[in-house]
Amino acid sequence: MNIRSNFDSNLNQLKDMLMDMARLTESSIQDSIHVLIKQDLKQAKDIIDRDNAIDELENDINDKAISLIAMEAPVARDLRKIIVALKISSEVERIADNAVNIAKSTLHIGNEKLIKEIVDIPKMMDMALKMLSDSLQSFLQEDVDLARKCAEEDDKVDEMYGMLVKELMGYLQQNPNNTNQITQLAFVCRYIERVADHSTNIAEHVIYLVTGKRYDLNA
Repeated sequence: MNIRSNFDSNLNQLKDMLMDMARLTESSIQDSIHVLIKQDLKQAKDIIDRDNAIDELENDINDKAISLIAMEAPVARDLRKIIVALKISSEVERIADNAVNIAKSTLHIGNEKLIKEIVDIPKMMDMALKMLSDSLQSFLQEDVDLARKCAEEDDKVDEMYGMLVKELMGYLQQNPNNTNQITQLAFVCRYIERVADHSTNIAEHVIYLVTGKRYDLNA
C-alpha cells in the first residue's frame, strides 16, 4: 500500500469511528425523549450509563487523529479533514451530554403526574434531530448546500423554544405546586435547543472543510 492509500485508509477509519459515535448519540437523544414521555426512570438511568461508551469513542477518535497528524504529517486540506473530524466529535459528544441532561430531568420529575401531555417537546426534538442528521450527511458528502440548509432550520427551533418556554412559564403561575416539573421541562427545551446549536456548529465545520473559510451560521 502506498503512502497516499494508507493515509486515505486511516482517514476513512477515523470517519467511520465518528459515524459510530454519531449513531450512538442519535439513539441516546431519541431515547431520552421517549423516557421523558413515558417517565421510564430505569431507562433514563440506562441513558446516563450509556454515555461512557460515547465518551470512550471520542477519546479513541482523538487518539486516532493525533496519530494521523504525527505519523503522516498531513498538509492543507488533508489536515483540515482531521481537524474537522475532531471538532465534529466534540460537538457530537456535547449533543450526547444533552441526552444525559434530559434523562436527568426525567429522574428529577420522577413519577409526578404530568401537568399536561408532552406533545410539542417531541416535535421540537424531531426538528433538532433532522438538523443533526443533515449536518452529519453534509459532512459525509462534503455538501456545503446541505450544511447551509441545516443551519437555516435553527431559527425554527429557536422560535419553538421561545414559544414552549413562554407556555411553561404561564403554567408556573397557575401551578406553583408543580414548580419542579415545569422547571425541568423548560430545561429539556433548552437542551433540545442546544442540540440544534451543536448541529449548526457541525454545519459550520463542514463549510470550513470544503471551502477553507469560516462562517458563523448562527449570526
